[in-house]
Amino acid sequence: MAISLEKGQQISLTKAAGPSLSTVRMGLGWDAAQAPKKSGFLGGLFGGGGAASIDLDANALLFDAQGGLVDVVWFSQLQSKDGTVRHSGDNRTGAGDGDDETITVDLARLPANVVAVMFTVNNFTGQGFGQVANAYCRLVNVQGEQEIARYNLSAQGDHSALIMAALKRSGSDWTMTAIGAPSRGRTYQENLPDIRPHL
Repeated sequence: MAISLEKGQQISLTKAAGPSLSTVRMGLGWDAAQAPKKSGFLGGLFGGGGAASIDLDANALLFDAQGGLVDVVWFSQLQSKDGTVRHSGDNRTGAGDGDDETITVDLARLPANVVAVMFTVNNFTGQGFGQVANAYCRLVNVQGEQEIARYNLSAQGDHSALIMAALKRSGSDWTMTAIGAPSRGRTYQENLPDIRPHL
């Protein structure tokens, strides 16, 4: 059964999913929040009550023990240089059920110098997270498609980016920490100063 994580909570992936765990997938899902209905004749004429498109972008940033950025997987680079981390592709609306974007990480094949994989999300269309509904990230064991952990991201606020979670190497094990720290910016580059304290 999947663990529902609270902000700041950390779990061992080996304990949660078993020692055979080798490949995980981080899934990100969201919907656009419904705008309040406009009343009166003009409100009826021009709609209102609809949901604007929200283009959230999931990112995976790979760091070494010195805090150096080794590689990044995001909508402009859908695969790490060595192929161990892969992005499903850009979803620009959040429409539909289930995960809207996913990032798969082959933990067994990650280069030894990578000690942390930071998962972040940016709102490329620029709205604050107050306009995002039902946002979550979840970690899935690819072997057997078992959900390991889930973290609710529906934190209200005017921030346009969020540092979601971290996978960190711990000897032969990996841990997952729910971070949920707000940040700003349309792409991961603008979030680096806010990411580094969580390494």
